Amino acid sequence: MDPLLLVNWLLFLGVTFYGVYLFARIVQTRIAYIKMGKKFEFDGKIKRRLQKIGIYVFGQKKLLKDKKSGAIHVMMFYGFILVQFGAIDFIWKGLAPDSHLPLGPVYPAFTFFQELVTLMILVAVVWAFYRRYIEKLVRLKRGFKAGLVLIFIGTLMVTVLGGNAMNILWHGHEATWSEPVASTIALGFGWLSETGAAAVFFVMWWIHLLALLSFLVYVPQSKHAHLIAAPINVFLSREDAPGKLKPIDFDIDDDTDEEEVSFGVGKVEEFDQLQMIDLYACVECGRCTNVCPASVSGKMLSPMDLLVKIRDHLTHKGAAVTGREAWVPSYAFSGTEGNMLASMARGEQNDAVERVNETNLIGDVITEEELWACTTCRNCEDACPVMNEHVDKIIDLRRYLVMTEGKMDPDGQRALMNIERQGNPWGLSKKERENWRDLDEDAYIPTVRELKKEGEEFEYLFWVSSMGSYDNRSQKIAMDFAKLMNKAGIKFAILGNKEQNSGDTARRMGNEFLFQELAEKNIKEFEKNNVTKIITIDPHAFNIFKNEYPDFGFEAEVYHHTEMLAKWLQEGRLKPEAPVNEKITYHDSCYLGRYNEVYQPPREVLEMIPGVEVVEMKRNRSNGMCCGAGGGMMWMEEKSGNRVNLARTEQALEVEPTMISSGCPFCLTMLSDGTKAKEVEETVSTMDIAEILAKSIFEKEKAEQAV
Repeated sequence: MDPLLLVNWLLFLGVTFYGVYLFARIVQTRIAYIKMGKKFEFDGKIKRRLQKIGIYVFGQKKLLKDKKSGAIHVMMFYGFILVQFGAIDFIWKGLAPDSHLPLGPVYPAFTFFQELVTLMILVAVVWAFYRRYIEKLVRLKRGFKAGLVLIFIGTLMVTVLGGNAMNILWHGHEATWSEPVASTIALGFGWLSETGAAAVFFVMWWIHLLALLSFLVYVPQSKHAHLIAAPINVFLSREDAPGKLKPIDFDIDDDTDEEEVSFGVGKVEEFDQLQMIDLYACVECGRCTNVCPASVSGKMLSPMDLLVKIRDHLTHKGAAVTGREAWVPSYAFSGTEGNMLASMARGEQNDAVERVNETNLIGDVITEEELWACTTCRNCEDACPVMNEHVDKIIDLRRYLVMTEGKMDPDGQRALMNIERQGNPWGLSKKERENWRDLDEDAYIPTVRELKKEGEEFEYLFWVSSMGSYDNRSQKIAMDFAKLMNKAGIKFAILGNKEQNSGDTARRMGNEFLFQELAEKNIKEFEKNNVTKIITIDPHAFNIFKNEYPDFGFEAEVYHHTEMLAKWLQEGRLKPEAPVNEKITYHDSCYLGRYNEVYQPPREVLEMIPGVEVVEMKRNRSNGMCCGAGGGMMWMEEKSGNRVNLARTEQALEVEPTMISSGCPFCLTMLSDGTKAKEVEETVSTMDIAEILAKSIFEKEKAEQAV
């Protein structure tokens, strides 16, 4: 063997082994950090999870919600997979000159395809550079680190094209159709001697190899760790209802020291391992922040920054606890905090953990203001291309604040105390819960107790909710829906004064203990009255009964009133006849839409009402913006930025409606306040789906009775 070629081989083996070693080492380190978290249960549903890999990883379903960025990523994703075969061929040429992959007659087609893919990737690199640095999309970070991957990928593509061109000159090959770009470059450098071409080839070859190995080492210790973590995250992502919260077990051993008792997450290692994989799967693409109602209304919360800050804190704490260096090669990153902590952890005076524990997860890493800005709308999670979950982490942190440290906003605390004492956030007497029936004496709205006395049965329990029972505006929604059930011949009953709060407000605000108390009481009441079907006008109650009460032993058929109205219209039980001449835009409730995929039924109801013209807001359905009331924010004052409900109202007004509709009493209250703030309440009304349908059905009856 040629001595120079032998040296090349030895250097190749040494550098490649070192690069792969560093890669394996940093991956093992990140796994060690993740293992610090609590274990999670894997359900073993392999087939379904592989399907998700096909849909979200290879199908790029979520990425393609943003057409431009999605197209760039598809080009890079598939291009980078395919171009690796070309990289192998290129490295082969440097190790065995004047030969190539043994593909026989297929080789010319292979090289032609590889050049097309290489050009496609270069186009994607230039496009991505333009989007980040020229167009300057707000959600994308800029700076050297953000663009480093583009430099890596661009370098790999340019060197393989240039290297192949030099290979043609070095070995005296003729220009060929199968390598049009390399052949064109070779023609431009035809003045080079064979020795010169060989020298340039190996320069290109080594730049390519070093860039490839550097990229390999860079990936797991940068935001591009998502290349490894994201497919794992998608595969392991929860199969149960979106946004479903995990219960806390409040049974404590008698031997446990009171000072050690803690609920929620106050330390990063108290997250479970699946939540920690989220942290390293984050792409830092900013899509979550771009749609977050708190972020777009000027508040501190950025879902992306929240994950990144927790991730960096985990990396530092992981280095301190495990003694594994956070960054490699070690000599290049000896001055970083992660590596210094790891060095301290391996020293005689192991004070690394003590030092890192001086940084509080809540307060130093994540501020309380960020946590209380979240409306739990899940728009961030819907937008995330790697299926990260942000809301459960925020709720876990809130749980720690509320139940362990006893900290929360005074307005929120007052609402929870009222719920605990009277079963509603206002603190109104629980004995007045069924008084809303007096609004219309002609409506037949029996309580379960009244039906029992009469020896009658009911099919559906109508869960009126605190809003429907006490809020003056929402009482009208409850009444109209009850009258529509009378008209449709539905046998229903209410719990009346026996109805409690559903517990959603308490749970989303972090008071899991109060929620479980309420759930236990409600379940006993349901079971005592043989409740098997529930209808409610409240999407929050709808979600929690349907998806979270089963964890506590209660399962029933749970329906939102818009679902049943659409069904009864289709069955002919209800017939809207009087025209409602309104241009209506429908606002999707987060807990009805993103949490439960109920988008079409409300629209079907509107479309069946004569005279109604439905117009869609720019942000609708799964990308509909929150009204600002979720996560207990209904009961707390917004103290920074602009009001979320005002921003959503402005989006509704952009389509010039005469009416804004919703299927949620919380949303309707927020939107009504928004129209008042914009001083358009006289020209743009706000009504629930049930009210609009009732108007069409009962207005004609009223007119006929008057005649």
